[in-house]
Amino acid sequence: MEFLEHLNWRYATKAMNGEKIADDKIERILEAVRLAPTSSGLQPFEVLVVKGEELKNKIMPVANNQTVIRDCSHLLIFAAWDNYTEERITDTFKSMYAVRGFSEKWDEYRQFLIKSYANRPAEVNYNHAAHQAYIAFSFAIAAAATEKVDATPIEGFNPEALDELLGLKEQGFKSVLLLPLGYRDTEKDWLITMKKARKTKEELIKELD
Repeated sequence: MEFLEHLNWRYATKAMNGEKIADDKIERILEAVRLAPTSSGLQPFEVLVVKGEELKNKIMPVANNQTVIRDCSHLLIFAAWDNYTEERITDTFKSMYAVRGFSEKWDEYRQFLIKSYANRPAEVNYNHAAHQAYIAFSFAIAAAATEKVDATPIEGFNPEALDELLGLKEQGFKSVLLLPLGYRDTEKDWLITMKKARKTKEELIKELD
């Protein structure tokens, strides 16, 4: 019930007041991102954490000049792999082996994944990686709510321009999502007084026998 109360508290904040988030809260939100499930446990994305005012001001114009970019405490940028490669998959499995120990079965699965992804176009693989970033993105939003930290999910930005600004293409990444984190401006946020509106359970959820 407490978790649902946190979800009812949160909303897509439209104006933030510039107040800084405590380091321990940010660490817990980022840990939730790290623990989020992904396909085959590959975690095919990175999360860039922007705190500096200068860089936030450079990013704002490529995100439709949304002021939450400028006024947030921390801006999270979710950037997905532009493709699945043998090197990336193998490096991830090496990290798994370091924790779990080597397993013939897992190594067979690694080889299966390499063959599966190698036969698909890079754009298809990128789209799959981006979907994994969305899962972690949702965990960040929920974790922020439990910390009473406001978050604004943003898809409305120019990914090509942001990738160029941050040099992501050269690193083999593409930006997918932005998540400003901070605290609501109670005087400037036009959405703050509006009730949460969602479909009813009956409209949204269908049970099948």
